[in-house]
Amino acid sequence: MARATRAPHAAPSRRTVSTALAATALGGTALTAAGCTQGGPGGGKGGGSASKKPTAEEIRAQKVSRAQRQLAQHDPDAAEKTLKGQDGDEVDALRTKISSARDALVEWPNDLQVSHLFFHTLIVDPERAFDGDEDAQGYDDYMCTIDEFTKIMKDVYDDGYVLVSPHDICEKQDDGTMKPLPIRLPKDRKPMVLSQDDVCYYEYMEGDGFATDLHPNAEGRVVNSYTDADGKTSEGSYDMVPLVDDFLEDHPDFSYHGHKGVLALTGYNGILGYRSSKREYGDHPDKLKTAQEQAKKTADALKDTGWEIASHSWGHLDIKKSSLAHLTRDFDRWDAEVKPLTGATDMLILPFGADLSGVPPYDTQDPKYRAVRDHGFDYIFLVDGTAEYWAQMQDGYLRQARMNVDGIRLRANAAGQETSLEPFFDSSSVIDHSRPGL
Repeated sequence: MARATRAPHAAPSRRTVSTALAATALGGTALTAAGCTQGGPGGGKGGGSASKKPTAEEIRAQKVSRAQRQLAQHDPDAAEKTLKGQDGDEVDALRTKISSARDALVEWPNDLQVSHLFFHTLIVDPERAFDGDEDAQGYDDYMCTIDEFTKIMKDVYDDGYVLVSPHDICEKQDDGTMKPLPIRLPKDRKPMVLSQDDVCYYEYMEGDGFATDLHPNAEGRVVNSYTDADGKTSEGSYDMVPLVDDFLEDHPDFSYHGHKGVLALTGYNGILGYRSSKREYGDHPDKLKTAQEQAKKTADALKDTGWEIASHSWGHLDIKKSSLAHLTRDFDRWDAEVKPLTGATDMLILPFGADLSGVPPYDTQDPKYRAVRDHGFDYIFLVDGTAEYWAQMQDGYLRQARMNVDGIRLRANAAGQETSLEPFFDSSSVIDHSRPGL
């Protein structure tokens, strides 16, 4: 089954959903993340003894709350299942809403016409990031600021986009073929995949105005640590994960079935802000063990709340330039050092966007492609800064292009030199004027 589609390079007109649904932009108070269809962690721990059995009324209230969120996340089947065995006027009224909502859903017409936006680590303090040192130009080219990201998320929400998982697009069958899956949304909504590269908080970024890790806080919510210019460290929403979690608290309909985004990890500097690589940090076994435990705990919390993890290779490897031996060795290092902390993943986000083929499908006899396949990567992602969407489905894989949202794209679009980001938001109103030269 060979299928591919490419969007025209000219940007279509932007479609806007009623802004009455958009109550606030990002950056509000930190709330307990309950973004998963299953309800997520938290939700409050009532008073009294931990062994106290909840009453029937309390159980009903919990199930109604969960079903309401599932319904908002365009999952009436899950909401109906949650209410099974419950009764009462409130439950009956909710079942009526579930039935109406199900009837209003329509199937997205083409499983390959799904846009995919990706970001790198977000800049918290532009003054420190853009300070003119040797890393400042790279930050300006490839990173977005928190201010830019929060505006973008609100704009794509207002334009009707809903966050879906690549696994909502298709699934691999026992015979190796990829089966398209129906994505059912209200008629004024459209699916979009969100991802972030290099969620490792590399050592070279320390002191440059970025978060330093992700971790579950005392309530089980995944947040960042951040140290400001005065050396004060705090925890909160300083990068994509908790910012999206914040937004979904007020806008649960921005998530399809509780799905959020894909986090691409390398391994050479450790993952999620923890120096968890035995190869690089094995000289300090006690510190290494603690880092690995913290990384695993964080990865588990992310997956429990609707985030997915992809390989970005162990060493941020250019798959096109690397030899087969180097590629295989790199994948083996991922399996040895990252997989035990994150669990298996079937998604490979290609570093640099470097791929094994252009528009034509992969050569299934190519040894490098066979190495990718043999390591279990069925969903493969490249970079295309020209198309609103591009994907290719073959027996054995889904290959999808991602649009890079960064300083290069924002500057070009804001100046009218490109229109690549226009289907999603207005770059001239988003771009942060703390960037050099603006």
